Amino acid sequence: MVPHTAPLGTEAGWPDRPAVPAPPGALAAVERRVLWLSTAIIDHANRVRPNPTGLKVGGHQASCASMASIMTALWFHTLSAEDRVSVKPHASPVLHAINHLLGELDAAKLTTLRAFGGLQSYPSRSKDPDPVDYSTGSVGIGATAPVWGAIARRYVDGRFGGAGTGRQYSLIGDAELDEGAVWEAVQDPMVPGLGELVWIVDLNRQSLDRVVPGIAADRLQGMFAAAGWQVLTLKYGRLLEELFTRPGGSALRTRIDAMGNPEYQRLLRCTAEQLRERLPGTGSTAGPIADLIAGLDDATLLAAVRNLGGHDLGVLLDAYDAIDDTRPTVIFAYTVKGHGLPTEGHPQNHSSLLTERQMRDLAAELGADLDHPWAGFGEGTAERALTAAAAERLRRPRHEPQRPPAVPADLARPAPGGTGTTQQALGRTLLDLTRQAPEAAGRIVTVSPDVSSSTNLGGWLNKVGVWSPAEQTDWFADDAETILHWRERPTGQHLELGIAETNLVGLLGELGTTWSRWGQPLLPIGVVYDPFVNRALEPWSFGIYAGGQSVLVGTPSGVTLAPEGGAHQSITTPSLGIEQPGCLSYEPAFALDTEWCLLAALGNLGKPDGSSAYLRLSTRPVDQTLAAVPTDPAARERRRRQVVAGAYVLRRADRPVVTLAAMGAMVTEALAAADRLAALGHGADVVCVTSPDLLFRALQARRGLATDPEWILAQAFPADRAAPLVTVLDGHPHTLAFLATVNNVPTTALGVTRFGQSGGLDEVYRHHGIDTDAIVAAALDLV
Repeated sequence: MVPHTAPLGTEAGWPDRPAVPAPPGALAAVERRVLWLSTAIIDHANRVRPNPTGLKVGGHQASCASMASIMTALWFHTLSAEDRVSVKPHASPVLHAINHLLGELDAAKLTTLRAFGGLQSYPSRSKDPDPVDYSTGSVGIGATAPVWGAIARRYVDGRFGGAGTGRQYSLIGDAELDEGAVWEAVQDPMVPGLGELVWIVDLNRQSLDRVVPGIAADRLQGMFAAAGWQVLTLKYGRLLEELFTRPGGSALRTRIDAMGNPEYQRLLRCTAEQLRERLPGTGSTAGPIADLIAGLDDATLLAAVRNLGGHDLGVLLDAYDAIDDTRPTVIFAYTVKGHGLPTEGHPQNHSSLLTERQMRDLAAELGADLDHPWAGFGEGTAERALTAAAAERLRRPRHEPQRPPAVPADLARPAPGGTGTTQQALGRTLLDLTRQAPEAAGRIVTVSPDVSSSTNLGGWLNKVGVWSPAEQTDWFADDAETILHWRERPTGQHLELGIAETNLVGLLGELGTTWSRWGQPLLPIGVVYDPFVNRALEPWSFGIYAGGQSVLVGTPSGVTLAPEGGAHQSITTPSLGIEQPGCLSYEPAFALDTEWCLLAALGNLGKPDGSSAYLRLSTRPVDQTLAAVPTDPAARERRRRQVVAGAYVLRRADRPVVTLAAMGAMVTEALAAADRLAALGHGADVVCVTSPDLLFRALQARRGLATDPEWILAQAFPADRAAPLVTVLDGHPHTLAFLATVNNVPTTALGVTRFGQSGGLDEVYRHHGIDTDAIVAAALDLV
């Protein structure tokens, strides 16, 4: 494919204009080098590096250019070693350019943008070779990550120490403010107290397709101010501000203030002669403006029209120095997309790439060499001294990761009798851990979006308390009728958010990265209603990608929530563990299975070789004696190993002619179906599946496509007992359909494939064809 170059007027794409003199000083020289390097990194990936497939490589030179000044001033003047920065996705080459100048990235790596094993398309903590504080790429999620990073840092520092202080910066494209996740984060009750938060909005007023006609900056500023943030607006640079003080200056300010974004952007494409015609406009102020600019030489006029606050190093430094650390701060920095490039201000410059001629002209203007693009600053130069000083200032102490405390595999409780739910087992297991494994329990932190009591975390909350940076008064402490005690204090281990699942998993991801940031492992558990897991999946997935390890509990789940109706019934969530990298999934059927699965999941957290987990739990009361847990210690341990490996045989027939594989709440129906089939003379084995995810991995390993252990397949589905297979779960049937390939047997997969409705449990199960009758009928069809 031919790289996209927008129709920018001339072959070089640069209007015929005199060169604008470069501002003096070492910081300005570093700014020019950052602009050059970020542009050259993308140029090399697209124009220089061989591309035999012809597939577009891509990159965003214009988006990098609008951030070059903001990021230069930040890294080479303001940041401390304890500060952390989330960089907008399309500015990743700017970050790599800065890391190169700081000595953190070898020049050879600058040639590998978007190459296999090279620099990633967007900043990545886990895949980029140079320092990246936050993975970004999914618009809006990277922007909010420092909010949750700030809370995670405070939590770790308050409980264990060593996490230090430091600001949390987000560098945000203005289009990211369209994302609802941003405003969910801004409105969370915890956020107004986070004075370390600083968001810098790159207000270039362009999206992918066009110049945004009305950016409504005043409205955005008002929304942040109403949420308690300090709002700083950097609209004009010092050159323009000085011109505004001259005769005709107030008219010029009014003219630019009132100008629509498209008209302003068009001025950036004008020569000096064209500017003298267009800039005055019409009406009574045209004369004073014309008189003012008549006294300016061409270079000054061209510099003035693009002299916005986000490109004026002095204005940026003053703003950074004015940050109020007692409350969150947002800085609206007006910028020009493509600033300093031939594509400057063009409405279609988002993905446009400079030609070789344009690159050579740019090199000449910026003091670089296209044939030697990665040349550094000379020894003894002020620029070399500045970058070396910044590198020393930003050098972070290394935190050796602590191994998380051992989590017991079994709490040695007797198998429960009577009826119970897997959701109840969650709260009971957490309480048992505080007594039997207090060190491990001390690392657990739970997070909930206002559903703690309804997901059986009440006892845990009463035991460990709610986290707050400062102790709060519990006004209901002396109320005898209050069951859930809301004790907020710095030692609490539960964090309560507002009703926003994206906030919950954003915080969960950052709590899950503390082992790699400060060497302090946490065991984070987030609890959310299972029907809303899909809403939270993207930010949770991004947290896993960034190294965050956590347990997400979805409860209650499925059409088993019969009276709640279709809006609160989950269908696709059982297969998420198979489809989500870096995550194990479990759906236990019994209380003791839940305990074992949760303990196994917690034991995988907080270490370099760890992984996240998803537990799908139910509120359906189940007769716990159906689990038939062996009383012999060795047999019990064998059962536990099978549970956490993915499946176990719950019932064996003398001569099986069919196998029923059931998961979660549907195990009771499978057992009832086996009884009825036996009465008809058809023996049925019943397999309780606890993790289709792990079974699929074992199957892949058997085929030589993975390295996971595969022993569970022989124990749960022995070849000498292979029979036609019926699978059933309270979710989409494809989740278990692959089990037929373990022994290559005929199969029927039962599950939920359509929206449900309210009703009784038997009615809803019958409606979806997952009741006992449906299982019996499917088995008879096979045998």
